[in-house]
Amino acid sequence: MLRVPTSRKRKKPEDKLNLVPIMDSVFIFIFFLLMSAQFLKIYEIGSPIPIVSENEPLDKNKDPLALTITIEDNAIILSRGVPSHQIKSFARQADGKFDLIDLHTTLIDLKKKFVEEDTIIFQPVGDLEYNEIVQIMDAVRMLNKTDEAIFRPNREGLDEKVKYLFDKIVFSNLMS
Repeated sequence: MLRVPTSRKRKKPEDKLNLVPIMDSVFIFIFFLLMSAQFLKIYEIGSPIPIVSENEPLDKNKDPLALTITIEDNAIILSRGVPSHQIKSFARQADGKFDLIDLHTTLIDLKKKFVEEDTIIFQPVGDLEYNEIVQIMDAVRMLNKTDEAIFRPNREGLDEKVKYLFDKIVFSNLMS
């Protein structure tokens, strides 16, 4: 009878790799990365997407405001209507900023005429900085405490103070 050599019978115990020190060092490394990272506050300004509808407008006799702000590199053009016609243009001033005060007062005058309207369409054409877009949005949306009060009838028929100018901002051509 053949005998199997003894070295084959006896199995050597396998050496197991100790992963505890590696896991400890990875955990400490992640902890220090999180503690050394600078956390930035990211703000979001909500804006609805343009809605394409095949339905007819509700009131054909009513002229839609269709207020549009076209923001170019050197001017802001305010227009209204379908087809649109220009109401006013706001050029960049000598310091390189837009005349947002004049834009704001013009929008207040429009809000007094169209109290129920709260939508405005933004068409940024040129390259603009984020801060400029936010400043223009604030001039369009907010009513300042020093602005003249504007009232509109609520559901019960009572006059209530308008809190915002045109707070529903729709961006029209973000993909161009």
